[in-house]
Amino acid sequence: MQQAEARYSDTVETARAYYNSDDADNFYFHVWGGEDIHIGLYEGPEDAIKDASARTVAFMAERIGHKLKPPGARLIDLGAGYGGAARWLAQRFGCRVLALNLSEAENARNRQMSRDQGVDSLIEVVDGSFEQIPAEHATFDAAWSQDAILHSGYRERVMTEMDRVLKPGGELVFTDPMQADDCPDGVLAPVLERIHLSSLGSFAFYREQARRLGWEEVEITDLTPQLVTHYGRVAEVLRAEREALAGRVSDGYIERMLQGLQHWVDAGRNGYLAWGVMHFRKPA
Repeated sequence: MQQAEARYSDTVETARAYYNSDDADNFYFHVWGGEDIHIGLYEGPEDAIKDASARTVAFMAERIGHKLKPPGARLIDLGAGYGGAARWLAQRFGCRVLALNLSEAENARNRQMSRDQGVDSLIEVVDGSFEQIPAEHATFDAAWSQDAILHSGYRERVMTEMDRVLKPGGELVFTDPMQADDCPDGVLAPVLERIHLSSLGSFAFYREQARRLGWEEVEITDLTPQLVTHYGRVAEVLRAEREALAGRVSDGYIERMLQGLQHWVDAGRNGYLAWGVMHFRKPA
């Protein structure tokens, strides 16, 4: 498969430049969870980020594992990051995975870890944006995304693209940091300014997109308290590891990240944010 043309929306290009930076790459790889850089499922506030992140992957996989078991099954991971979920799914089910991601720095780590773990024959890592997926119509049995769609300025387009590349009867499962359905105007400004976004999705938004595309809502699991726990835990680990990160992550980046994480925690505690696992099915 050819690499996608590097023609991204301004919002996606901003995210690409950010995740390609040395500061961000080293922070997410060494602090946020290594192979996984998404919100975790915590059994206790002291859980390791890596363990909590692995629980999220397992929880989501329970929803669509039946689509990945048949021989030749194919999955697309949209915003695959370092590819932890792609490798877990390939190892568990033997499915083929297209790991689509905008950061060349993350993709280089993904390719290397996939080789090291012996699953590179099952995982194709592609530099590109989910606003214009480099795949033919009706290619995949399932679609997967973790905390990535927020970075698009055209989320409706992303959902349409997911629909386009899914086979009839295909299923999609994803998470996204979102605003609450009843979030007051203006209160998320500190969060949005920090991540260079003008808005977030919501459960209501994604349900509306599903209706527009004719998808069946299989299950939506509201796990919003986990968002608050996760961002708080990342901030705690960042403070503890600050000295060890010297020379890898700049002090200015760490200060800005700690402020940004606190904005997420505060907004979540105030009931302005939402997070959960969304599972839909395309008509057969």
